[in-house]
Amino acid sequence: AGRPRSESPERESPSVRSLDAERFYCNVTRYSPEYVSSQALKEPLGVVSRCVEIVTSVLGFGGALWLDEARGQGESNAPLRAEQLRELLVRLGPSFIKAGQVLANRPDIVRADYMQELTLLQDDVPAFPDAKAVEIIESELGTKLEDVFERISASPVAAASLGQVYKAELKGTRQQVAVKVQRPDIEPVIIRDLYLFRLLAKFVNPVAIARLGCNAELIVDEFGAKLLEELDYDLELSNMRDFGRNFKGDPSVKIPEPFQKASGRRVLTMEWIDGVRCTDIKGIQDSMDVEEFISVGVRSGLRQLLEFGLFHGDPHPGNVFAMPDGRIAYVDFGNVADISQRNKEVLVDAVVHAVNEDYDAMAGDFMALGFLPQGTDVTPIVPALENIWQDSTTKSLSSFNFRTVTSKFNELVYQYPIRIPERYALVIRSLLTQEGICMSLSPEFRFLEVAYPYVAKRLLTEDDPGLRKRLLQVLFDRGDFQWQRLRNMIELAKDGGSDVPLDITDTLRDGSLFLVSDEAEEFRGQLLRAFTSGSRLHVEEVREIVELLEPDLRPDQIAREALADLPGVGRELLLGWSKQVL
Repeated sequence: AGRPRSESPERESPSVRSLDAERFYCNVTRYSPEYVSSQALKEPLGVVSRCVEIVTSVLGFGGALWLDEARGQGESNAPLRAEQLRELLVRLGPSFIKAGQVLANRPDIVRADYMQELTLLQDDVPAFPDAKAVEIIESELGTKLEDVFERISASPVAAASLGQVYKAELKGTRQQVAVKVQRPDIEPVIIRDLYLFRLLAKFVNPVAIARLGCNAELIVDEFGAKLLEELDYDLELSNMRDFGRNFKGDPSVKIPEPFQKASGRRVLTMEWIDGVRCTDIKGIQDSMDVEEFISVGVRSGLRQLLEFGLFHGDPHPGNVFAMPDGRIAYVDFGNVADISQRNKEVLVDAVVHAVNEDYDAMAGDFMALGFLPQGTDVTPIVPALENIWQDSTTKSLSSFNFRTVTSKFNELVYQYPIRIPERYALVIRSLLTQEGICMSLSPEFRFLEVAYPYVAKRLLTEDDPGLRKRLLQVLFDRGDFQWQRLRNMIELAKDGGSDVPLDITDTLRDGSLFLVSDEAEEFRGQLLRAFTSGSRLHVEEVREIVELLEPDLRPDQIAREALADLPGVGRELLLGWSKQVL
């Protein structure tokens, strides 16, 4: 994504290198096992003291589990133990709260009833002293508080496990801002915990690989890298700028402007968002068109994932605002993730294969994305994928939701050697969280009813050769042209993709030029068979497609642009012909 990254003080570990190779991407920040070890062992007594605290707590919980099993009460007491585990993680502090939030989206590690309880983990903790916050701000900015801010709230407006937020006004401009201040001495505490997590992971790794099919050290490395990113406010400021550039010109999305001169590594100052948090369901329902706001939110989430490859990893209701003018606003960019161009292509391939019900290819996509080890025999997995997808799609869109599909996939995780990479755990978490927000605002909401029009419109209109190729894969199923599928895509794209009218002029122009090119020889044969399949000319189908497009079709513009491109096309044809002759 080309984003600035902090340099790693130490050489990356083999497990982190393996992780990057798996994803076709390199995106590690300061984290490495060697760096964590060197920092933690600067205070060995602190490590020992923390280890005793953790071991004592964990042994107490583990003893309760052992007694449950000995008494035959393992299943009946599971809800109680899950609640106790959540409370235990809160007591053990920020690292454990964050770890619990991650495990809430890892069905390859945690059983379903415990996952459900861990989704209730809240990041709210008591605020630290305001005097200490002022001290950190002045230390980071290198000046007195009154030199930067006209005024600042006497107490924080929000407090979380890693920091707290004050409302202020910048000196001179009177710009209202939010000032995020990191908790004092939080980084050494987290590094110490990560060191102990890594020791534990090394100890249990053989069992984790044998019983769960996942590398415990790799999971800790993934978690540690993301957690240290959240502590780096310079990186968060960079993330905000990237999101701002991505959504520049989008009238439906608001990204707060960061102020670098009033920020530092432990202080982040950004534009104040004056809106209704998505935690205030009634406030949103009373103040705006809920259905339109939901559509805006779904489209912005899909753009992050499928267009930009850079998405908000924690869009919980407290981090999402509804603006008075109907826009959606995001805050807290410490937890973001990016997906390489290669993996975006594989994700689109997976969608195409799902549409075409090509389950063998879907299993291959899982391997390419790192869910399955390279070389895995996917033969037994293919029928399971088919069952999950068909069970979901035989029902109407009104009964389809991600949580149901995820629950079915969770069962698959325990039967096969599937490991969910951290990046895609964040994708799943992001989709489920957004779906949850939408359903709380409108219980009748179904994600696919809003998402399908956007995806259809993008496939039909995007100026991307890769997407055009995948459009053809969708329209040709096992060599047969799918007329009904094309009609459905056009209708969906016209109905709800956005307020912008459907314009496939560029698609038609490019398609016309492609048809006369040398590389389209095989496709011309496919298209001819599509028009003449079943021993008849498909004139009626073509007429229906033209009628669907007629209000938005501009044949004069297509002709003009095609004529303008003819010299270049002619040159390509001559080059292709000369190569064949030679």
